[in-house]
Amino acid sequence: MAKIVILKTGSTHPTIQQTFGDFEQWFLERLENHQSAVVVDVTQQEPPGSPDQWAGIIVTGSPAMVTAREPWSERAAAWLRTAVEQEVPILGVCYGHQLLAHALGGEVGFRTQGRESGTFEIVCTDDVRQDPIWANAPSSFPVHLTHAQSVLRLPPGAVLLAHSRDEPHQAFRVGTNAWGVQFHPEFTDRVMTAYLETQAASLAEEGQDVEQLFRSVRPAPEAVNLIRRFERYALDRAGKYSD
Repeated sequence: MAKIVILKTGSTHPTIQQTFGDFEQWFLERLENHQSAVVVDVTQQEPPGSPDQWAGIIVTGSPAMVTAREPWSERAAAWLRTAVEQEVPILGVCYGHQLLAHALGGEVGFRTQGRESGTFEIVCTDDVRQDPIWANAPSSFPVHLTHAQSVLRLPPGAVLLAHSRDEPHQAFRVGTNAWGVQFHPEFTDRVMTAYLETQAASLAEEGQDVEQLFRSVRPAPEAVNLIRRFERYALDRAGKYSD
């Protein structure tokens, strides 16, 4: 049976984890075939075999920074390069989005504006209309974000799929099967609020309007649907999924 592998690249804040669980659990809750998914913590383990043994790959977020180029992260980046060469479907989220861009020759670095955290609107480009998993997305929709680093330059040949007022590279695709999204489609609005609660003091020190950030938090169902569309695409492509 074809399976999705979730590459765990770190853990959420301990106080958030106590209440809501960790990154991989949030993805598993979003997958329709969650019982067949496999989680591999690449901060503690080697990447899982040859990428082409998997129907699809999801790469989680992380409190780590891609620019630190930790050994485990660079090993995962090399593995993702092989996965792209083998045309295995990939969905990189936040750190995973940045790691995928880094692996393929893009540039990652700190945001000059400071951390972006909260619920914000992203705008799709015209290229989504021909995209296998973005084609039915509305022209704009809310997403949950929390990140200090960004993709500053897309990998060669990448197709920009979405941007926002303060973030030019909210989503991209390389080839036909590899996607990166800066936002967190696995977050609920309650998880987003919990993040703001843990970050409130540091966001205020940066001069951000924390109360407005709290007021702006709202559900992001279209972002959630992206995970399911990716799953269906990956399993359908592997010949193991049918509606």
